Amino acid sequence: MNTDNKPKVAFVCVHNSCRSQIAEALGKHFASDVFESYSAGTELKDQINQDAVRLMKKIYGIDMEASQKSKLIEEIPGPDVVITMGCNVNCPVLPCKMREDWGLDDPTGKDDAVFERTIKIIENKIMDLRNRLKHQML
Repeated sequence: MNTDNKPKVAFVCVHNSCRSQIAEALGKHFASDVFESYSAGTELKDQINQDAVRLMKKIYGIDMEASQKSKLIEEIPGPDVVITMGCNVNCPVLPCKMREDWGLDDPTGKDDAVFERTIKIIENKIMDLRNRLKHQML
């Protein structure tokens, strides 16, 4: 794969405040050699979910608030791959070459154990996506 032209992966959910932000951060952390990570939503929250921010700092040392903000779909570059996080309703349709729904429940309002499980699932899915994209041309 031409490293100058890495595929753009958009992680999308309704509010772009929790799951998609975690996926963007973990994509940048674990897979920036294979793809560019973006996250966006159809609506915005005032800030990234504070439990997600705290746990990402604790687990990975990643400060999402320093490098990311809530964004609308129109604010990100046209994606090659769209990953919806499990929106249930109002999942946006974006033109892309590959599309997946990860079907993740929103951990907002749940305890740390639920957040940590969700973060680990996203990490595993990021690594799987990295491996698949590394071996195919989009």
